[in-house]
Amino acid sequence: MTAGTTVTTTVTPDMAAWPPLDGDKRAPGRKLLDWAAAGDGPRLCLVRGAEGSGKSALLAWLLAGTVGRPGLTVHATVPSEGLTTESFAWELGRQLGYGPLSPDRLLDQVGTDERPLLLLVPDLHRAGAGPADLPSAAPETLVAELLEPLLAIPHLRAAVEVGGSELLAGDGDVEVVDLGEGGEGGEGGGSSQPAYSDLVAAVPRTADGRPDWAQAPDTVRRHVLDAALHTDDQGAAVRGLLADPGFLVHGSATALTATLADQRIPVPGRLREVWRRAAPELTAYHADSAERAALLHAAAVDTDPDLAEYLRPLARQHWWSTVWARRDVPMSALALVPGGGERKLLAADPTGRVRTYDVGSGASDGGASDVGTVGGSASDGTASAIVRPASVRPRSIAPRDARSALLLDRSDALLPLVTEDDPTAAFALERIAEHHGSAALAEEESLVTALGSGGTQWPYAVVGDRGGTVHVWSLGEYQDVPRSWRVHEQPVTAVTCVDTTDGLTLTFSAGADGSVRLWETSAEPMPVPVQQRRYRTTALAAADTPAGPVLAVAWSDGEVHLWHVFSGRVRMLPWLRGGDALALTPQGLLVIADSEGLTAVRLRLDVLWEQ
Repeated sequence: MTAGTTVTTTVTPDMAAWPPLDGDKRAPGRKLLDWAAAGDGPRLCLVRGAEGSGKSALLAWLLAGTVGRPGLTVHATVPSEGLTTESFAWELGRQLGYGPLSPDRLLDQVGTDERPLLLLVPDLHRAGAGPADLPSAAPETLVAELLEPLLAIPHLRAAVEVGGSELLAGDGDVEVVDLGEGGEGGEGGGSSQPAYSDLVAAVPRTADGRPDWAQAPDTVRRHVLDAALHTDDQGAAVRGLLADPGFLVHGSATALTATLADQRIPVPGRLREVWRRAAPELTAYHADSAERAALLHAAAVDTDPDLAEYLRPLARQHWWSTVWARRDVPMSALALVPGGGERKLLAADPTGRVRTYDVGSGASDGGASDVGTVGGSASDGTASAIVRPASVRPRSIAPRDARSALLLDRSDALLPLVTEDDPTAAFALERIAEHHGSAALAEEESLVTALGSGGTQWPYAVVGDRGGTVHVWSLGEYQDVPRSWRVHEQPVTAVTCVDTTDGLTLTFSAGADGSVRLWETSAEPMPVPVQQRRYRTTALAAADTPAGPVLAVAWSDGEVHLWHVFSGRVRMLPWLRGGDALALTPQGLLVIADSEGLTAVRLRLDVLWEQ
């Protein structure tokens, strides 16, 4: 056998172990199952048949049989009815673990994924949404823009339901499973579109006569916008739905996304901008209307005040809701300033400007961008501006107080920032920078890769390096050397720490291998990670709250996880973008820095981990 040769082993599953099938479905089921198990046959299987023939049911049967069974894995199942190229890409990206991605980015990600991927695509012939005269309304557009490029990737295979259409029929070597002309118990009867007037008439009304979309039948909420696009008075019907915040919360997110993409359709306020920001997450499955309201409200804050105000009461019923947002400049570094009293945030943008913000309101206090100096101290003990802030590009920040901090530059250098003539702060911060700078010169594995902060009784700086070691420094008292421990086998990507009321100092760190570790600094680190994923951690923040210590973790796939440290319970916060930096207050206010700016989210700690 020569190097690089791939051996494919075909394992024929035992069909008797799958869920039962009606007699006339056993032969098509056997054919589909054999195709799915084969590693060297056609990479595309088309499932054909008329309405009611059981096409979708057959794909569901295949999926059900693979659950919990080794040897055959379906990596994603994307029902395509009502999806456009973009919304299909978002859903496939979520299911493959990348998070919602644009079609181009999804193709790049799938191309570099090392897994042999198996996809199921029900209802491709029903794909498309939006105005009928636009390409997005036709399933052929999804095929040309995304499915055909995906099927050109050698390690991807797909079983696709195409009904009686000729979609994908010319794609070379193809397996075909044909269920014929129909039968009982398949996908239902005809596909005629209900009239818009009939759908609207089925919507209950509130006491003051407004549509009560929360009580409307699910089929009405899913189809009424499409019906409005095909009615004679299209303009008035569509405008009425788009102007109703209740419909924005309860209507079909995929239909709304496709409709709002049509620039010809007038919309109230800045709805198009707001929806665009929230759509990748809104098109995920969110049955809870309060969560959909929280997502849409998060996108509207600081953009569309009228819509945000309408949604605020419903959003506040959820376990998280947005308090304020500042979408004026991207933020790359963020930390809570230690100390009691009125809490402040210290934040830096990618150009190196550092400012302080009020935690409760997001109001800017101006701050270090005008007066700060980066560098050490002169021989007479006064602060000297060795490097001006304009030449620094901070990616992490660890405040000593509101006037001084330690920065981790994008060049992997630690730099002290002193905003006033403060020789004590300059000496303490320079000592830490010099220690790690000298270590990095002596040994490449000591190069700093992460910087964080924490502490309530006194401030700490936490430093992670390329060799996987975590170092904890006190910023409130002089320390010649840090407390250090090699916690990871891979470079450290994020660090933070927190003091607890019983005197523990809990340090959290993330490695490049997707592990999150816990180290109580008076003892050895925990022997196993507290969390392990296949994605990179982008930010950590921790606080000792009335509910106990809480850790917030931002991941490279866009997820934000909230971990109740002592119980081990985890809750995922569905966020609209990836988090580049986090800060968490003891009262449960989570501040997220990202490519659009800063957003503060109130966590209801009393119900956060309820199922």
